[in-house]
Amino acid sequence: SGLLTRLQTSAPTIRTLSSSNSFSQNIPSCLWKLGRLNHVAIAVPDLEKAQSLYKDVLGAQVSETVALPEHGVYTVFVELGNTKLELLHPLGEKSPIASFLQKNKTGGMHHICIEVDDIKAAMTELKEKKIRILSEEPKIGAHGKPVIFLHPKDCHGVLVELEQA
Repeated sequence: SGLLTRLQTSAPTIRTLSSSNSFSQNIPSCLWKLGRLNHVAIAVPDLEKAQSLYKDVLGAQVSETVALPEHGVYTVFVELGNTKLELLHPLGEKSPIASFLQKNKTGGMHHICIEVDDIKAAMTELKEKKIRILSEEPKIGAHGKPVIFLHPKDCHGVLVELEQA
């Protein structure tokens, strides 16, 4: 009975949120909306090996390799049903992925991409809120849509890509 008494007295208190409390109460209204997670990007030192892992070992649907010279990367998309993985490999010596892989030899998560319904409105409001955007204008991303990147130091250490939905 001594163990049971100790377990009963040291059990954590669990609090639940009242259904009357709405998280949206504290969220200021924006002229744009954050949408779904589009993809998680992973920098890989060996693109063919990474493609093979997802296709041959895990059985995922994997796209062909696409070169994006404007971004300095080769991309491959892995379909996951509810989102995608984007495999990134350096294209050219000035590739941001090359410098990432110099610091992370085995690769790793590079960025997340979230869709927005109005990228221009998002840019305007984020600048007003002192969130640094890594380009003056959106660039066309891997899906043929405008994208911007937010500075990781302003996003808790995560490089965030916003893509026009």
